Amino acid sequence: MVAGIYRPQFPELRRIMGSLPYAADADSALKPEELRVLQAQYEKEGEFVGVQTKFNYAWGLIKSSNRPHQQEGVRLLTDIFRASPDRRRECLYYLALGNYKLGSYAEARKYNDLLLDIEPENLQATSLKGLIDEKVQREGLVGAAIVGGIAVVAGVVGGLAFRGARGRR
Repeated sequence: MVAGIYRPQFPELRRIMGSLPYAADADSALKPEELRVLQAQYEKEGEFVGVQTKFNYAWGLIKSSNRPHQQEGVRLLTDIFRASPDRRRECLYYLALGNYKLGSYAEARKYNDLLLDIEPENLQATSLKGLIDEKVQREGLVGAAIVGGIAVVAGVVGGLAFRGARGRR
């Protein structure tokens, strides 16, 4: 592990993953055949699946553009996070990334902040923090615009109703 960058232990996965220095790679999905390699290994190990195999498969699922895959990846990583205290640090970034991709920004921020507490110079986590903050701000502005629009419409409707009620007197 170099500067918080996850490198898989299986040679074929090293080729697939390379290094992920920035969260911009969050949008790059694995090729279907690459995800199938991870899935086949996970399924082969069955109920005795190793933590590393589970982690690798969860990583592949998180990188998917398929929402159910991302949800399953977060679920698997959450299992690892809870059951393997020695692997928690490794899980933090991908739990943050998975939750970010699912739109669970509060959860994403929680995991990402935990990682930044441990590794303040982590480039992936720093980059992801910027993406999370930007998305929260953008969605907050959209939400404020919607609420503002509703308030204006309610004011106009209320004004018309008040005017109509006064006119009937």
